Amino acid sequence: MPLYLGVMSGTSLDGLDIALIEQDSHTRLVATLFQPMPAPLRHELLALCSSGNDELARAAIAEQCWVELAADSIQLLLSEQQISPQAVRAIGSHGQTVRHEPHRGFTIQIGNPALLAELTGIAVVGDFRRRDVAAGGQGAPLVPAFHEAVFGCDRRTRAVLNIGGFSNLSLLSPNVSTRGFDCGPGNVLMDAWIQRERNLAFDRNGEWAGSGTVDQDLLAALLGEGFFATRGPKSTGRELFNLPWLDAHLTRHAGLRPENVQATLLELTARSISDALLEAHPQTQELLVCGGGAHNDALMQRLQALLPTCEVSSTGTYGVPPDWVEAMAFAWLAHCCLEGIPANRPGVTGARGSRILGAIYPA
Repeated sequence: MPLYLGVMSGTSLDGLDIALIEQDSHTRLVATLFQPMPAPLRHELLALCSSGNDELARAAIAEQCWVELAADSIQLLLSEQQISPQAVRAIGSHGQTVRHEPHRGFTIQIGNPALLAELTGIAVVGDFRRRDVAAGGQGAPLVPAFHEAVFGCDRRTRAVLNIGGFSNLSLLSPNVSTRGFDCGPGNVLMDAWIQRERNLAFDRNGEWAGSGTVDQDLLAALLGEGFFATRGPKSTGRELFNLPWLDAHLTRHAGLRPENVQATLLELTARSISDALLEAHPQTQELLVCGGGAHNDALMQRLQALLPTCEVSSTGTYGVPPDWVEAMAFAWLAHCCLEGIPANRPGVTGARGSRILGAIYPA
């Protein structure tokens, strides 16, 4: 059975998720590895999400560091599994998004697939998003096709929710084309706020948010952002939702205790998701959650409260660990590219039609 590797580095910038899968008519997770992002590289990648001096050279240097980290991590995983590089058909590498502005016709992921192929001795499929953008799409989210393949059901109406730095929904109904879109911030604002206020990487289980009280005036102001009023296809990123965006709102809501801001940010994530799902897919019977947000107990409980007629659970309910869904998806997308299978969903991204995604860099 063919083996594929998926490498995912998301907007949280906490590290690289690497998944090894077997792929034929079904997808089976074989092994995983998480490689923390070195602090200097994380700092530079985050800085590259905004305009700055000497961006081209800095991006090229950061890209090389990212690839070297990915290659070392892949070699470690294969060594642990006693699998030779020659046994792996391809690596699906998402790269690291540094700019995502499809309304201006571009999305940029750095990750030098040619160098990754050279360092690992394995063919690499990369640059998945730009073909969809070239066809008039958002280039995101791309995982709904994988969600459809793994979680689609001819008996139940489901939605799959990924909560990483940002949140996105895949809407799965029997005999209906898959739809999906980005909902808004997932963990990105909560992580940024607790990092600045308490010097912690994230709010474990939403405990700090749980110690505060939602400020309804601030919540209403945040939900007033125009993005939330638009319908899919749509996607977003750090270009819109970031600490300066939050700070601009806080200047008009001064004096809030930090834990109350955190509670409000958690509610923003939960409300933006539940409002979007209830509008776009009100018949949803099951909501399967993946990504880091699946481990935030307070957030999961709030989603269930806001969606009382829908069963909210982790993708682990169906045997797919929530931390590895996205890395598995990019391994699967590499398989689709090599097999000539279109893997975007026009009803998700808004592209003019189905497209084969990715560029192939032979070993």
